Amino acid sequence: MKTSNKILLGVAAIAVAGLVIYAANRKKTHRMLDQIADEGYETAPDVLFPNKEKRDRKLQYGPVLPA
Repeated sequence: MKTSNKILLGVAAIAVAGLVIYAANRKKTHRMLDQIADEGYETAPDVLFPNKEKRDRKLQYGPVLPA
C-alpha cells in the first residue's frame, strides 16, 4: 500500500470518528433539551440533571426584557 493511500485512509478514519462523536453529543443534547421542555421552564435543569457541570450561559427562563 502506498504512503498516500495510508494517509488518505487515516484521514478518512479520523473524519468518520469525528462525525460519530459529533452525532452522539448532538443526540445527547437534544434528549436533555426535550426532557427540559417536557417538564416546563419552571423546573430547573440542575434539578433534572444534577451531575451536569457545564451550563449554557445564554439559557434564560421566564420573561426576558430586551437590553
